[in-house]
Amino acid sequence: MKIYITGISGFLGINFARYLMKRGYDQLAGIDLVEFSYPERGQIEFLQGDIRNLEDVRQSMAGADIVIHTAAALPLYPPEDIYSTEVEGTRIVLQQALEYGIRRVIHISTTAVYGVPDHHPLYESDPVSGVGPYGKAKIRAEEICQEFRQNGLCVPILRPKSFVGPERLGVFAIFYEWASEGHHFPMIGLGNNRYQLLDVEDLCQAIMACMTLEETLVNDIFNIGAAEFTSMRQDYQAVMDEAGFGKRIIPFPAGPVVMILRLLESLKLSPLYPWIYETASKDSFVSIAKAQRILGYLPKYSNRDALLRNFEWYLDNKERLTRDSGVTHRLPWKQQALKMAKILF
Repeated sequence: MKIYITGISGFLGINFARYLMKRGYDQLAGIDLVEFSYPERGQIEFLQGDIRNLEDVRQSMAGADIVIHTAAALPLYPPEDIYSTEVEGTRIVLQQALEYGIRRVIHISTTAVYGVPDHHPLYESDPVSGVGPYGKAKIRAEEICQEFRQNGLCVPILRPKSFVGPERLGVFAIFYEWASEGHHFPMIGLGNNRYQLLDVEDLCQAIMACMTLEETLVNDIFNIGAAEFTSMRQDYQAVMDEAGFGKRIIPFPAGPVVMILRLLESLKLSPLYPWIYETASKDSFVSIAKAQRILGYLPKYSNRDALLRNFEWYLDNKERLTRDSGVTHRLPWKQQALKMAKILF
């Protein structure tokens, strides 16, 4: 069986490729805008290309049996890139899969489609109302998936919470850097809210279930998240404790902090986008009961476990990590004004 992964050079892409290899899958192909520069390069049939380019997708998808669609432009990208990647790119991937006679395309969406809800936990049947270009584009991408189901494709849709694990940098690299250098870390709000995360290995488990179970079971929408999580402050403090400097998570009133971050963002001095700072002090968790019941989903890692596993990988690789920054999960995000604030903590 040949598995084709869009966004294969990304954080989820490389983790899922390795997850498959460990389970005996040896025919892997993929596409990404970024070169696949991992040690497994020789085991991957890779094209450095763009899912928004039909010819790139046609060439790289040839011979595939199942498609795993992880490619996405994250919220820090320009709105036009988010729309063209999430919406137009998804349509091209699904259309090419249909033309090749591929029966199953697993689409990785996000819980950001729920917007800022007024209740928890969130269920797959709850209304969607994405915030900002990213959330809205992800909703439209899901709608396109539903359209292709009508054309005979099996398109499982997974809505994962923010996921962490080996190779994850992005906004978490800021937190890990502060912790590893012996600084306190500021938190938006008191930190008593429950904010569910997810380990990337548990997400891989859910993707595998959607690959292997009967089409009639998986051709649906599933929330994916950790089963165990406490308050945001407690979960993140575990990393500070592991760092061993006796430092703490320092809570700050959400209202003033959000106002400051809005100002910094308008001046292009903040690494955080609204979805992060507007929701960081609020509850955010979904029901995973449907995935547990239908997919047999059994998450291995709690929030705390996932954060610590990611932190351990960060410490092991800190010296070799690129000094470049970017807007993906694969690179650290620029700290900008937060870099100066670090000296106060």
